Amino acid sequence: MSETKTMQALSVTGVRRLDLVALPVPEPGPGEVLVRVAWCGICGSDIPRYLEGGVHAFPQVLGHEFSGEIAALGPGVDDHAVGERVAVAPLVPCGHCAYCQKGRPALCTDYGFIGSRRQGALADYVVAPARNALPVPDTMSLEAAALVEPLTVAVHGVERTRVRTGALTMVLGAGVVGLMTVMVLRAKGARVLVCDIDPAKVGIAAGLGARAGTDTEELVADEAPEIVIETAGSPVTQAMTLDLVAKDGQVSYVGTGHGDLVLGPSTFEKILRGELAVTGSWMSYSAPFPGYEWSAAIGLIASGAVNAEAMVTGEYALTDGARAFEDIEDPGGLRLKLLYRLSGH
Repeated sequence: MSETKTMQALSVTGVRRLDLVALPVPEPGPGEVLVRVAWCGICGSDIPRYLEGGVHAFPQVLGHEFSGEIAALGPGVDDHAVGERVAVAPLVPCGHCAYCQKGRPALCTDYGFIGSRRQGALADYVVAPARNALPVPDTMSLEAAALVEPLTVAVHGVERTRVRTGALTMVLGAGVVGLMTVMVLRAKGARVLVCDIDPAKVGIAAGLGARAGTDTEELVADEAPEIVIETAGSPVTQAMTLDLVAKDGQVSYVGTGHGDLVLGPSTFEKILRGELAVTGSWMSYSAPFPGYEWSAAIGLIASGAVNAEAMVTGEYALTDGARAFEDIEDPGGLRLKLLYRLSGH
């Protein structure tokens, strides 16, 4: 009997416990591929999984923003090749519920998710459905390809609105998704205002061509934006969004909420009197799966319209353990996208 091959992985085994463990290299089943992970990013949703043990069950290998090369093909897979360089969509919809049947996979009622409900990519290898693996051009680095997933979130949030060329838009929050939203809006020909409480992030947004600042009143003094996209997830900015947008305007909520949202009567009435179009934006998928968001994100990076690697402010190895997660908590220094380097160069 041949000896089972093992790999290294970072697994959440308890609250604030991220252990480097040896696991069997998974085997791809029918319709699946085995990906040798090159780079894997930390998402904001990963933070409570580590800090608070917010996982479905222990142990859990995290990581859903990743790229790599296909190392093996499962039975029936004939549209990929070993050695193919890919970015991977982490959602695994059931394909059978009413929302999947309507072409709305992000709303699936019985989904799997790499890095949350399935083994994640903070490991040497990870298995994914073949249709989730998207080839990336040879001109695109695998480091940049690991940022395709967060870029798709920005693309989806923008596409939940109707952006016309030259429209005045505003982004609240200049984290990774906020800054990527700026780049997507700029690529669509919109004028962009950005507000964040961090002057360093404001400076980055300004460098991307936005008019940026820490004071919303100064930014909108001359003209109210017709589209406001909220990416911070703060109750303050979530309420502020409705006060800032112009009448007959559009609001897209992208940021995950981090506290109770209370709207005063005058703020809520802005929705009524302004006849605002208010929408939520959840993940980044459409039909045919995984959706136009993914091909668009790959194209934006490949064309140079989005400089994904500029978002990277830290690189780590699996042997660094939880250091990246601890660094995120450190208030000193600029923390945007932190990546774990596995087989990436």
